[in-house]
Amino acid sequence: MSNNSEPEVKSRSISFYVILGAGLFAFIQTFSLLSPILLSFLLVLLLSLAINPMISRMRALTGGRKIPTGLVAVALVAGIVLMGWALFGPMKDSVVTISESLPDYWERLQKPLIKMEQQSVLFEQKLQTEVSTEIAKADSEAGKPAVGPRVAQPTPRKTPEDSKSLRSSLTEMFKGVLGSFSAVAFNGAQILVVFVTVFFGVVYMLMNPRPIVGAMLALLPEQHHNQALVIMQRIGRFIPAWAGATLLGMVTIGVLVFLLMWPIFGFMDALVLGMTAAVLEVIPFLGPIFSAIPAILLALSKGGMTPLWVVLAYISVQALESNVILPFIMARGMKLHPLAVIFSMLLCVAAFGVLGVLVAAPMVAIVSIVHDEFYRKIFLPTVTDADLDRLAGIALHEKQSVYK
Repeated sequence: MSNNSEPEVKSRSISFYVILGAGLFAFIQTFSLLSPILLSFLLVLLLSLAINPMISRMRALTGGRKIPTGLVAVALVAGIVLMGWALFGPMKDSVVTISESLPDYWERLQKPLIKMEQQSVLFEQKLQTEVSTEIAKADSEAGKPAVGPRVAQPTPRKTPEDSKSLRSSLTEMFKGVLGSFSAVAFNGAQILVVFVTVFFGVVYMLMNPRPIVGAMLALLPEQHHNQALVIMQRIGRFIPAWAGATLLGMVTIGVLVFLLMWPIFGFMDALVLGMTAAVLEVIPFLGPIFSAIPAILLALSKGGMTPLWVVLAYISVQALESNVILPFIMARGMKLHPLAVIFSMLLCVAAFGVLGVLVAAPMVAIVSIVHDEFYRKIFLPTVTDADLDRLAGIALHEKQSVYK
C-alpha cells in the first residue's frame, strides 16, 4: 500500500506545480490588462481601511455604517463642488481677458519673427558677396587667368512654398504642444474614470466590508488564518498613518503654493490656487500640471513676466515635492526609509502606470509586515532589529559606539 501511494503523491505534487507555473505565466502575460483592475481594487481596500476608523466611531452613535458612510461621501463631494465654484469665477475672468488680448499677443510675437527673417536674408546676401570676393582674390593671387568679375547673385527671398519660415515652425510647435495637451487630457479622463470607480467602490466597501474580508480569508488554508488575521490587523493600524502622511503632504504643497502665489495674485486667488494644488496633489504627475493651469491662466491675464514667474514657481514646488517633501513625510510618518519609498514609486509606476504612485508607500509597509510575519519567523526566529543594526554597522566598518 505504501509503495503504491508514494508515486501518486509525487504525481499530484508535480501536477500542482505545473498548474501553478501555468497560472503564474498566464498572469504575467495578462498583467498589462489586469493592472488597472488590480490597482483600483488596491485603492479601494487602502482607502476603505483608512476611513474605517472614522466610520467605526460614528457607527457607535448612529447604530449602523450606512449613515456615517453617506455623510463622509456627501462631505467629500460638497468640498469638491465648493472648490470648483470658488475657482470658476477667477478662471472665467481670466479666460475672457486672454481671449480678448490673444490677437495682440500674436501680432507682437510675429513682428520680431518677420524682422528676424528679413535680417537673415540680408545677412546671407552679404555673406555670399564676401565669399565671392575672397574666392576671386585667391584666384588672382594664384596666377589663374581672370575669367571675369564674379558678381554675387542675390539670393532670392525664400517663400513659404520653398522652405519653412520661423513663423510656420512656430505654428507647428504650437500644434505639437496642443497635441501633447490633448494626450494629457485623455490620460486625465482615464484617471477621472478610475477615481469615480474607486469612489463608489469605497462607499460600498465601507457600508458592508465583512463579506469582502471574509472572501479574502476564504482564499487561504485554515491553518494560516491566525497569521492572516495578525497581518490584517497590522495593516489596518498602518493604513490610517499612511492616510495622515498623505494629508500632511497635501497640506504642505497647498501652503507652499499659497505663499508663492500670494504676492502675485493676492490673498483670495492665492488661497483658491493653494487649495486646488492640495486637492490635485492626490493625482500623481498629472495633478501638479492640472493645478498649474489655473495659475497660468490667471498669470496670462496679467501679462508681462508674470506667466514665467508662475511656471518657475510651480516647477520648483514640483521638484521639491518629488525629491524632498514626499519621501521625507512618507518616511517619517510611516517609519519607512526614504530610499525604499523612492524605489517603490518607480516599481509601482512600472507596474501600474502613473497612478501606481498612490500605492507605493503602502506597498512597502505591506511587504515589510508580510516579511516580519512569515519570513523572519521561519528563517530568523531569534534575530532582532538590534542584531541586524549591529551587523549592518560591522558590514559598513563603523564603530559600535555609534549605535549605542
